[in-house]
Amino acid sequence: MAVSNAVGGSGGRGSTAGPWRNWAGNVTARPARSVAPASTEELAAAVRAAATDGLTVKAVGTGHSFTPAAATDGLLIRPERLTGIRKIDREAGTVTVAAGTPLKHLNETLAAHGLSLTNMGDIMEQTVSGATSTGTHGTGRDSASIAAQITALELVTADGSVLTCSAEENPDVFAVARLGLGALGVISELTFAVEPEFLLTAREEPMPFDEVTGRFDELVAENEHFEFYWFPHTGSCNTKRNNRSQGPAAPSGKVSGWVEDELLSNGVFQLACTVGRAVPAAIPGIAKISSRALSARTYTDIPYKVFTSPRRVRFVEMEYALPRAAAVAALGELKALVERSNFKVSFPVEVRTAPADDLALSTASDRDTAYIAVHMYRGTPFEAYFAAAERIMTAHDGRPHWGKLHTRDAGYLADAYPRFGEFTAVRDRLDPERRFANAYLRRVLGD
Repeated sequence: MAVSNAVGGSGGRGSTAGPWRNWAGNVTARPARSVAPASTEELAAAVRAAATDGLTVKAVGTGHSFTPAAATDGLLIRPERLTGIRKIDREAGTVTVAAGTPLKHLNETLAAHGLSLTNMGDIMEQTVSGATSTGTHGTGRDSASIAAQITALELVTADGSVLTCSAEENPDVFAVARLGLGALGVISELTFAVEPEFLLTAREEPMPFDEVTGRFDELVAENEHFEFYWFPHTGSCNTKRNNRSQGPAAPSGKVSGWVEDELLSNGVFQLACTVGRAVPAAIPGIAKISSRALSARTYTDIPYKVFTSPRRVRFVEMEYALPRAAAVAALGELKALVERSNFKVSFPVEVRTAPADDLALSTASDRDTAYIAVHMYRGTPFEAYFAAAERIMTAHDGRPHWGKLHTRDAGYLADAYPRFGEFTAVRDRLDPERRFANAYLRRVLGD
C-alpha cells in the first residue's frame, strides 16, 4: 500500500535562499541557495549540481535542534516536498516514509491503519530524518530511540549515488547511517519497524525529589516508560509512568487535558517564564508555585497521544546521556549546584532512560543510559548554568545529545564512543571531500 502527501514548494538548481533559523532562534544560516526536492531523483540531481558548483550540502528538518548541525552557506535541502507514507507492509511489520515527513503525520497515518511505533520522543513536530539523524529519543526500560527502530534507509551520497541500506544490503553503511548526523549523505527515505496499535496508561503524579531519587532504580525497573521533572529551587518533582494497558481507552478529558497541557504547561508557564526573565529574583518563588500547580492524573490512550505533548514555550536546552548508574549522583550534584549558586532557573530538569543499543553514535550505544536535560527560557542568559552543568555531566562520562547545546569536540567524543572510529571510517569512504561537512561536524567528528 502506498500513500503520498506531497506539499507544494519550489525546487530546482537555480532556487535562491533567504536566511534560515532554527526553532529556538539561536542558530541562523545563510545558504547560497536552497531547493525542495519532491523525489529521490530530484534530491540526487541537486547534490550532483552542488558538487559541480563546489557547494557543500546540508538537509534541514523543522529546526528543532539547538546546535548548528544543519547550518550551511552552500546548498540547503528543505524537507517540505519530500514527504508522505510510501509503503505500509503489515506482513513485515514495517512502514516506509519519505525523509521530510513530520512525525505528526507519520503517527496519525499509522493510527488510522491501526499501527504504531514502539516508542517515541515527547514532541512530534520534527521530520523523521531530522529526528533520527540527531538521536531523538523518549524514555524506555526496554525500547530505545526512534533511530533504533529503523530497519532500512535510502541514502544519497556525495557523488549523487543512491544507496539502499539495511542489515542485508550495504550493512556497513546501515550500521552507522541510522544516526548519521547528516555527515554521510542526505537520507531520502526511512523504513521503520511498527506493531499493532496498543494502549498506554499514563500515571502522572507529584513526588518529592528525595523519594524519586531514592526509588529511581525501582521506578525504572517497574515501568515500561518512566520519566520525571525536577523543579529547580524546590524539592519537588513531577513523575510520569507509561505502561501498556488492556484498556478500555480513557483519554484525558477535554477540559482537564486542556488545563494541564495548554493552560498550565504552556500558557501559565509562558507567563511565569516571561516574568522570571524580567525579574530573575522572582524565579525561586514562581518555581515553588509551579511545582504545586500540576496535580495527579491517570489516563489511557493510543501511544502518540500519551508519549507526546504540545511544547509552545520556546527555550534552549542541553542534554547529556550518562551511564544509568550515575544518574542519581549527577542529579544530586546538579541540585547542589543550583542551591549554592546565583543561577535562577525557571525550567524544570528532565530525566529519562534508555536501554543500550547497537547504533555507533547513539547516546545509548553499548550502555544502559539515563538522560539529564537542562533548559533555559529563550532570551535568558544560559551560558554559565549550562557550563557548570556540563562539568558535572562530563565528570560522569556523559555523552551530549547531538542536537542540543554542548561544547564537546572530536577528541572527547572519540573516547566517549567505542565505535566512533567505525563511523568516521565510513564517512571517509562515502564523503572524502566533505561535501556534507559544516563547522559543527568538523568540531564533533574532526576533519
